[in-house]
Amino acid sequence: MALLKFENVSYAVNNRYILKNIYLEVNHRDFISVVGPSGSGKSTFFRLCSQLVSPTNGNIFYKNMPYTKYGPIEWRRQIAYCFQTPSLFGDTVMDNLKFPFFIRNKKLDLSMIKELLKNFKMSSEYLSRSIDNLSGGEKQRIALIRALIFNPEILLLDEVTSALDEKNTLIVEDVIKSLNDSGTTILWITHNSEQSKKYANKILSIENGKFNSLEVIK
Repeated sequence: MALLKFENVSYAVNNRYILKNIYLEVNHRDFISVVGPSGSGKSTFFRLCSQLVSPTNGNIFYKNMPYTKYGPIEWRRQIAYCFQTPSLFGDTVMDNLKFPFFIRNKKLDLSMIKELLKNFKMSSEYLSRSIDNLSGGEKQRIALIRALIFNPEILLLDEVTSALDEKNTLIVEDVIKSLNDSGTTILWITHNSEQSKKYANKILSIENGKFNSLEVIK
């Protein structure tokens, strides 16, 4: 059974199709690199995956259930989306990392947060740091930690290392590889061909709103 399945899905804005008649099955523990030119529909595909938009036609299934059976909060417990430009809020790092607990009415688990910080080579001292004093790489790592707090089954990564230096890129890549090894399914939009081949077991090519190919490489 596919974990996530697209059946004849199209998405249009003002009668212009951004994605048209797409089919895809994403299996548990897949690591899929999503490639294609700018404007091909890659980010729209991720927005459909995360229920930020709904398909114009067709259906999306998660664990064999139509996406319409899930509310947005329940859906995003399972499928987390990390954007190319991290969007942090509030004053401090802690403001961002306690938010997932707050919206789910869960007790704050500080030990979990500290463990995630450690995985990303960050000390607990970061919790009190102002987000205005973080580098781009630090902001991206905090955004990733926030997305991972409730252990999503699928992680969507939209060019999350494109603006990072080599050191921060390697840190993020190592954590993502470890997550996949532990069972998290990864879909990663990247323009880095070396990155695609190094980590992915499949490469999905999108062009002009259509899925050109799904190449199995491992």
